[in-house]
Amino acid sequence: MEKEGDDSDFVVERGKGKKYRPVVAQDNAVLEMSSLDRSNSASSTDSSLSMKIVMGVQTNQQMTSTKESLPTHGVANSSQSESKLELFGFDSLVNILGLKSMTGEQSAPASSPRDSEDDSVNLEKQPKAPSMKLGTIMGVFLPCFQNIMGTIYFIRFSWIVGMAGIGEALVIVALCGSCTFLTSVSLSAIATNGAMKGGGPYYLIGRALGPEVGVSIGLCFFLGNAVSGSLYVLGAVETFLNALPSAGLFKETITNVNGAAAADPVSSPSLHDLQIYGIIVTISLSFVVFGGVKIINRVAPAFLIPVIYSLCSIYLGILLAGKDRPAKGITGLSFKTFQKNWSSAYQHTNEAGIPDPNGKRDWSFNELVGLFFPAVTGIMAGSNRSSSLKDTQRSIPMGTLAATLVTSSIYLISVILFGSLAIREKLFSDRLLTATVAWPLPSLIYVGIILSTLGAALQSLTGAPRLLAAIANDDILPVLKYFKVADGSEPHSATIFTAFICMGCVVIGNLDLISPTTTMFYLLCYAGVNLSGFLLDLLDAPSWRPRWKFHHWSLSLLGACLCILIMFLISWSFTVLSLALASLIYYYVNLKGKAGDWGDGFKSAYFQLALRSLRSLGANQVHPKNWYPIPLIFCRPWGKLPENVPCHPKLADFANCMKKKGRGMSIFASILDGDYHECAEDAKIACKQLSTYIEYKRCEAVAEMIVAPSMSAGFRAIVQTMGLGNLKPNIVVIRYPEIWRRENLTEIPATFVGIINDCIVANKAVVIVKGLDEWPNEYQRQYGSIDLYWIVRDGGLMLLLSQLLLTKDSFESCKIQVFCIAEEDADAGVLKADVKKFLYDLRMQADVIVISMKSWDSRADGETKQEESVEAFTAAQRRIASCLKQMKEKSKMDGMPLMADGKPVIVYEQQVEKFLYTTLKLNSTILHYSRMAAVVLVSLPPPPLNHPTYFYMEYMDLLVENVPRLLIVRGYRRDVVTLFT
Repeated sequence: MEKEGDDSDFVVERGKGKKYRPVVAQDNAVLEMSSLDRSNSASSTDSSLSMKIVMGVQTNQQMTSTKESLPTHGVANSSQSESKLELFGFDSLVNILGLKSMTGEQSAPASSPRDSEDDSVNLEKQPKAPSMKLGTIMGVFLPCFQNIMGTIYFIRFSWIVGMAGIGEALVIVALCGSCTFLTSVSLSAIATNGAMKGGGPYYLIGRALGPEVGVSIGLCFFLGNAVSGSLYVLGAVETFLNALPSAGLFKETITNVNGAAAADPVSSPSLHDLQIYGIIVTISLSFVVFGGVKIINRVAPAFLIPVIYSLCSIYLGILLAGKDRPAKGITGLSFKTFQKNWSSAYQHTNEAGIPDPNGKRDWSFNELVGLFFPAVTGIMAGSNRSSSLKDTQRSIPMGTLAATLVTSSIYLISVILFGSLAIREKLFSDRLLTATVAWPLPSLIYVGIILSTLGAALQSLTGAPRLLAAIANDDILPVLKYFKVADGSEPHSATIFTAFICMGCVVIGNLDLISPTTTMFYLLCYAGVNLSGFLLDLLDAPSWRPRWKFHHWSLSLLGACLCILIMFLISWSFTVLSLALASLIYYYVNLKGKAGDWGDGFKSAYFQLALRSLRSLGANQVHPKNWYPIPLIFCRPWGKLPENVPCHPKLADFANCMKKKGRGMSIFASILDGDYHECAEDAKIACKQLSTYIEYKRCEAVAEMIVAPSMSAGFRAIVQTMGLGNLKPNIVVIRYPEIWRRENLTEIPATFVGIINDCIVANKAVVIVKGLDEWPNEYQRQYGSIDLYWIVRDGGLMLLLSQLLLTKDSFESCKIQVFCIAEEDADAGVLKADVKKFLYDLRMQADVIVISMKSWDSRADGETKQEESVEAFTAAQRRIASCLKQMKEKSKMDGMPLMADGKPVIVYEQQVEKFLYTTLKLNSTILHYSRMAAVVLVSLPPPPLNHPTYFYMEYMDLLVENVPRLLIVRGYRRDVVTLFT
């Protein structure tokens, strides 16, 4: 039998993929997960290599018989009972563990009879009892209801009705309520499109718009929650001081209302009282939060019940007001009062909100929108509790939308009731009108308001640290590492940080100033949720299948626009500041973060945009004005690089030189010799290493790895299939094989010539780099000239490459010289004028030099260079003659025609001499004019048909002899530059 942790069931060998022992009948419903990726778990143990689930319990006798009947791995073709699913033995069978792992749910590892010698099953270990899950009412509706019906409703809403009037107050409620309703629709669609983890809106936005947007909006939402905590704390303290004025340490009484003496002096809480009591309450709530979620859940009902009681008392008091309990300023429900309070009465107020002509606050419709909006927030309370819900797919949409509609209806009805209940002066002076009119015990309303606002504050101080910890645990921003917590632990450091932010806002001591700040952060978050819904709905990816069907991208777009509109209504400067803060966080995450691929909607948008752009390019050739070089760069064409070096270091530098200001695409390709089935895993690893190297070199490119029996076969496959439509590579970049003779690599000439011929057949341009080791990087500035030896028509590719080189920092100080090779009977002056006119029409600045081939013999100052070229020429002649002699002897011995590289060839010795002599003259000319050039570009001669590849390599060696840095260029059958605008 195998021992526990034995890897023989599941073995991954380098280059040979995975070996798997199939499931047999004696395993009694053992289901194996054979598709585990070992590379993804850094701390995996031996037992994780072969996870097995026992779906049944056997008796000891059955287990013993199972042991005896199990075959050993060492016996080949041993007799064993075949499983009914033997055909699928190499695949992962469907089981509950695999299905749960798709949602990220953790399951306890189970044991298998094959894991160890002791096959006994522990029947005493009982499964852990599931924690109590909440339904729609308790888990979503009531928490949202409690957060929405909070501070603003109890101590500011009647004042807002008095200031805005009934008409504009209805508009304010409808505007803000519509915003939250549309956001709830988007939230419902996103939340029901899969399992949710911790983080609430941060998790939803991050998985929809990407980690950068998710973190930037998530941090703003965290700040909104932290600041709203101070809003609720100040609301509770203000209610307490109004209910018990004697508790104030600093007395403040207002005797004038709107410039006239008040009938009764109005007591107002002092700023210092709000600060002192606010800090004490914040610290006390923080200690409760430190106690953990269990304590918070126990005390939550104590904060929830007073909200419901207070609302009932307020509505009973409104219905009975003026009938059995007359009071100053309260008329009861009266149509005349309704008419008087219909229009707005915006005024200046003092810090206590009392109308004062000399007051510093000048209220308007926009200001009231900013003050009221936090009253309708709280729709995220249900999504924040997703882990505690029985059915998130049903509870979140139903509970959130129900809470939004119910609370919006309460606010709309309350506008009419408050506007019909009291005269405007009473609405202005009595901020706790809700407590004044409550029945039967108004004093209890103060307790209810205090407890409800403290409950909302507790929710904020509980949710904000967990949101910050969720962002920190994603390990995107290194600066947030101090707030990371282990699973199941309390975020104590995040709680302390949140408490300090809350206390800092409490010190401001003015609820009317804090409320617009909270509004901005919430609106930014809601806009992110709506944009997420809009993007996902518009893209309609295959994975977009929300259970909540009542949604449309137009609703999400309208919700996002409404959020932005409200932000600008409140304060355009504050809106710009909020967006700038979110943008700075986004930029910081993009710069310093370690964002991974979360499958966000932007990736889907990029995919669809790429498909649409590709289709719009069509199948026709791109116009020369729109032509971009798309180089296909071979990283390891001739070997001789260490195994851990995926690409020649200078190839990435050269690839960057072929793009103007980084625009364009490059493809780095490498060929791995071998069988695809055996080398598939090695190819994946090598491709990943190549991608990492390209990123390290800051080169915008794509890495590809091909497994082929030989380099020639691999190149032929790549050059035929790489790319899509007009995004196929159009230039093949390869290093010149300078080492082939020194290393005695006799197979290189045939491969080299084959690559060139394949490129010609596939209509690809070719750029062969000689002297790649000395190619400058972006910091090595070059001086001198870029010399072009323009011999054949190449569609202007050589001219375009020279211009692209000039756009780089390393070559920007160079000038371009164009050398035209004139035949002996050509008019050099006319040729030079024509070339100059052509370059002028192409908007290219270059010096033109016309060289006649006959002038090479008459140069007086080129004796040394001539001797160098002649020496190389003589050596090439000897090698070619020796090779030709061997070919003839072998042909005569075998009685076969002249053969080279396994193919019949035709050799005319006079033609060979002519080729050598032409190459000699060109090399000598290059050495005479361009020995000190920064880089030389020369046309690539095509391999002669039915010519020995060895001879062609001799011609090329003679051409590049003693030239330190050379680009050998061959264009293709089209123009890449144009004269026309």
